[in-house]
Amino acid sequence: MAASFDEYAGEYDAWFMKNSNVLASEAALVAATLKDAPLPILSVGCGSGLFEDIMRREYGIEINYGVEPSSGMAEIAEKRGITVEVTTGEDFDYPKGKYSTIMFNGSPSYISDLGGILRKVYEALPDNGRVILIDVPKESSYGIMYNLAKALGTWDHPLLEGVFPPNPYPIEFVNVANWRTTKEKTILLEECGFRNLRYLQTLTTHPLYSDGKSEEPVEGYDKGDYVAVIAEK
Repeated sequence: MAASFDEYAGEYDAWFMKNSNVLASEAALVAATLKDAPLPILSVGCGSGLFEDIMRREYGIEINYGVEPSSGMAEIAEKRGITVEVTTGEDFDYPKGKYSTIMFNGSPSYISDLGGILRKVYEALPDNGRVILIDVPKESSYGIMYNLAKALGTWDHPLLEGVFPPNPYPIEFVNVANWRTTKEKTILLEECGFRNLRYLQTLTTHPLYSDGKSEEPVEGYDKGDYVAVIAEK
């Protein structure tokens, strides 16, 4: 999986640049989850550090540490000022008490054993520490569309004609993802002992139109194609 992101590292940022309102909406959601988050923050699956860079420049939120399995992505993130350990979220040794907030932005769908990682995160966080899972829910319009493209192995298929936006997510990234429902993530968090779960969502229009304008996040998870689940230890 890391090899896929190494090979197409440049395409990750390029896709967001082509979908600037989607990026703005997602960044606003990430910022809302971190508004009162205890510091320091660790970003697991930080990719190229694009969101972390936006948090610092546009929202004044410092995310100085990251974990990223793709060396190509990590190299870009480090150029953006983030200290990155090149490893998977599964293999990373979460140091006890070092981070007060651990965020997974867009990365849960690329983690096979999310429950195992969340157990490690729970043990590592201090009391009242926070974990944040942000991703495309499997049940959302984007999730259904991505899973159809994954099953077909391409965006270029009659079943998808007129359905996906002008600049769809690269099929190479779609093919290696495994989206979960919001309910699945909720259950995993509660089984680990996390409490006070709350939800924020954005991208509430059909994927064809979600880049038409940027959105501010709203509470809940019933209509968003990008959803944050926030929980406390």
